[in-house]
Amino acid sequence: MSQPSLWYTRCPVPTAFSLAVHLGWLDDEFRAEGISVQSLLQSENRAIRESHFDHTAANSFRHGGNTPPLWARSVENDVRLIGLSWTEQPQVLLALPDSGIKSPSDLKGRRLALPRRTRDTIDFWKAQSLHFYQTALASTGLTLADVELVDLPIERRFIDGSGKPSKDGSLWNAAQLRANQREEIFALIQGKVDVIASGGPRALENIANLGAHVVYDLAQEPHRIGQTSNSFPYTLTVSETLLQKNPELVVRVLVRVLEAAEWAKTHHAETVRVVALELGVAEEFVESAFGAKLSQQLDVDLSSENIAALQVRKDFLLKHGFLPKDFDLTAWIDTSPLAEAKRILRERAGRKVSKKREPSLATA
Repeated sequence: MSQPSLWYTRCPVPTAFSLAVHLGWLDDEFRAEGISVQSLLQSENRAIRESHFDHTAANSFRHGGNTPPLWARSVENDVRLIGLSWTEQPQVLLALPDSGIKSPSDLKGRRLALPRRTRDTIDFWKAQSLHFYQTALASTGLTLADVELVDLPIERRFIDGSGKPSKDGSLWNAAQLRANQREEIFALIQGKVDVIASGGPRALENIANLGAHVVYDLAQEPHRIGQTSNSFPYTLTVSETLLQKNPELVVRVLVRVLEAAEWAKTHHAETVRVVALELGVAEEFVESAFGAKLSQQLDVDLSSENIAALQVRKDFLLKHGFLPKDFDLTAWIDTSPLAEAKRILRERAGRKVSKKREPSLATA
């Protein structure tokens, strides 16, 4: 029986999956069997590349923001959740110095930019911005009804088709990523809006370019659920058909991803370098945004805390019309592949410990 070719995609965010790709570990894992493991960018077919959002490519993995896979499950596409990750970072509202907006209490009656992608079915950035605003407003007793949400139509698609085919490349290059908030930034400079939302190292880049200041940072929320957004938590998903037919392949990928997360803990500088490359920003911004915790926070789990946060995110997306219909989040999760991958790694670790002990035992 021939083995399937495997596809993968990842968001331009810190993930152990990205590390496994850059380290060449996925290729190493399957090379002997002739199983091809390649990025969606390898295909010039837009439908294949768009699987980053709708999860329609067969035999594919995805690690990144949670909005697209939640949408894909909502429309009953072939996708299953097998892991979650959480990397702390700034998630901020920005205003210009002369705006008079210093804190969330100053947002009442103000104009908040709400970008809208007119040609994309899954508008994760609009959902992200709206969630930022709702959380910030709630922190001071306000709601979305207390502000003016300024619609900013954007015709550019998230995937514009300009990327050259690459076996392991990201779907986005630095120029595309830097242009992601172009319309919002222009609207802020032109005085059409008072506030924009931004996150991660890109937020620090925007602060440097605009001289903007932080009105609110979701990172200051005391509990993880209060920080929930498209980026919190990140989701690791796989084609359900692949999981059903070849569960051992899914487990082997997860083993490599978990090994990459462990590798990061003792290779901080190299991890920063990979993340900077994935995000298309300077390493200095990566260090400032994530700090020393970056290399320690790439583990993949299915903790009750992360699942609860994803439930909050799903409920938000459903309430605001980003999901066509509801579904049972718990039933969507398959815990067995991750559990098996962790069992394998524990077993390997046990064997290594035994081998280290053998010489001293023999000597004794």
